[in-house]
Amino acid sequence: MDRPTFESILQQGESSTVEFKRCGGTPSHDTLETICSFANRSGGSIFLGVSAMGEVLGIPSGSTLEIERNLINCTYNPNLFNMPPSLEFEQIEFDGKIVLRVWVPPTQGVFRLKGHVLDRLADADVELKSDTQIAALYLRKYAIFTEQHIFPHLRMEDLDSSLIDRCRKMAAGRRPGHPWTNMNDIELLRSAQLYTRDIETGAEGLNRAAALLLGKDEVVLAACPAYKTDAIYRHDQPDRYDDRETVRTNLIDSYDQLHAFCAKHLPDPFYLEGSLRVSVRDIVVREVVSNVLIHREFTSPFPAKLIIDEVGLRTENASRALFEGRLTLSDFNPMPKNPIIANFFVQIGYAEELGSGLRNLEKYSKPFLGGDPVLDEGDIFRTLVPRKAKSIEAVSAAKAPKEQTRLSILALLEKRGSLSAVEAATAVHVTSKTAAKYLKGLVEEGLAAPDGNTRTRRYYRTEISRSN
Repeated sequence: MDRPTFESILQQGESSTVEFKRCGGTPSHDTLETICSFANRSGGSIFLGVSAMGEVLGIPSGSTLEIERNLINCTYNPNLFNMPPSLEFEQIEFDGKIVLRVWVPPTQGVFRLKGHVLDRLADADVELKSDTQIAALYLRKYAIFTEQHIFPHLRMEDLDSSLIDRCRKMAAGRRPGHPWTNMNDIELLRSAQLYTRDIETGAEGLNRAAALLLGKDEVVLAACPAYKTDAIYRHDQPDRYDDRETVRTNLIDSYDQLHAFCAKHLPDPFYLEGSLRVSVRDIVVREVVSNVLIHREFTSPFPAKLIIDEVGLRTENASRALFEGRLTLSDFNPMPKNPIIANFFVQIGYAEELGSGLRNLEKYSKPFLGGDPVLDEGDIFRTLVPRKAKSIEAVSAAKAPKEQTRLSILALLEKRGSLSAVEAATAVHVTSKTAAKYLKGLVEEGLAAPDGNTRTRRYYRTEISRSN
């Protein structure tokens, strides 16, 4: 690793794939925890000899080989790891000090440290305790598409036949001569892979995708009991909501309801593309709404959200991510979460081919609300189309330099008077752990004062601290 690359990593700080550790002669137990969490996520690099804030401290002289042997012995110890994760090592010399990079490559398999399953969420190692969390990890590791699950007792009469006919007409209207035009209902379902056969088990029938796309309401909820999308509009009541709609119907009608909710509460600015006026609102809303409906893990109990407020247009939904972090056009490799549902949306014109949605958001978000879109992939997929006037509170640490994130939190503290780490994390789209580091830094600079214990701690701008 060359010096500019290493300096860039130090500047950006810890993340889902980067961890800094102080290191004496022997790596600590929390280093093993990070190895386990990286192996269970998408891999990553541990830099031994670097403080949590990115200060290069180095490791003791002549201890590199001993540290490497110690880590290898630990990972191959069956009393620690259920199976050994792969490790690669690299020495980095920086200003006369030695940093040891431990790279954990991504791999299949679920790793346990002393019987505990650890996962990497943002810049933290967390233990997965519930069966639901561990099941989601297996889904991600082995790329299982839960939309393909066949329900042997799901019948044609459980689907909305009028909705099937409507989708047939939509596909034909979008593309004259579409094959669905001359198909009966069962032929259409087979063509759309909604009626399938599992070649491993021999099971045949309608699958979860069919229930979600075309099922009657009671069927949709039977197939996915936790499925819903909360649409919230906040304006006069920022701590509550001015309008709210809970959507728990099939995905086609859900799209229509969420699209109408956005049209009711969002502006449609005048925009010319060449000599033609186009609705940037409709383009952006289509991408955001179709994304929150298509690319989600429907078996997760996490409810999806669509929020319109002073920050902008935001969505959150459970995902099955192989990658964690910011999505950009330069490094975006589209991977469908639910390819059957995604293809159905493309056929009826509710979505475009995979990958085009991000390009549309990049192109039209700024003329729509004034800011560049932010898409964060992870177990919770987040989309933000920010309003320009509020962009300082919508800055993400992964996109902005450290100083800009620090200034964003300071500006938020000045505006609100007091702030918790959780509130700061939500506003600037970083983890609570990262926000706490910045708030602690403001305390050290004399710009903020803490009050309360770790669990209830709030930070006050020094000029208006509680001591006054």
